[in-house]
Amino acid sequence: MGASGLSSTAVASGTAFLPVVSASPPPSGALQLCDQYSWACASATSVSMSGEREMELVRRINRHVNASTREVTDQSQYRMQERWALPTRRGGDCEDFALLKKRELIRAGIDPSKLLIATVLDRKRNAHAVLVYRSSQGDLVLDNLTNRIKPWSVTRYLFLRMQDPRQPRNWVGVYLQS
Repeated sequence: MGASGLSSTAVASGTAFLPVVSASPPPSGALQLCDQYSWACASATSVSMSGEREMELVRRINRHVNASTREVTDQSQYRMQERWALPTRRGGDCEDFALLKKRELIRAGIDPSKLLIATVLDRKRNAHAVLVYRSSQGDLVLDNLTNRIKPWSVTRYLFLRMQDPRQPRNWVGVYLQS
């Protein structure tokens, strides 16, 4: 890995950014996301800051949310299979972590168009959600399962879909395998 955190293989092969394949319906839990949280689908750019400052904020907020939020299933908390919401006092599940990270990063001044929620299949092929930070060097993954921020191409996740970088209210299918 280079100083930017991206492997030279990922950059050289042109896979630094998740390739968009086609339009996709949103995940069932995200159908009301934009109505519930307008910031979750914001696309307006905010104040510009250096890449180093942004990365510092991304690392700090990722660690803070992972450390301060407990893992609680939607079934246990809401008595339903899937509900996308900010974590409660009891905690939240993976998409709740992703939403909280996105909100906190936007509040810290990160351009919302650089923060995209994505759904994946994890290494055990279970459904999972992560936050993708679209850095100038490529797409980096903020995951509640680790404090390490990794390029999408080395996560060993199967990427299914993510918010459309141009219109976050919409979702796009992405290149499936990292």
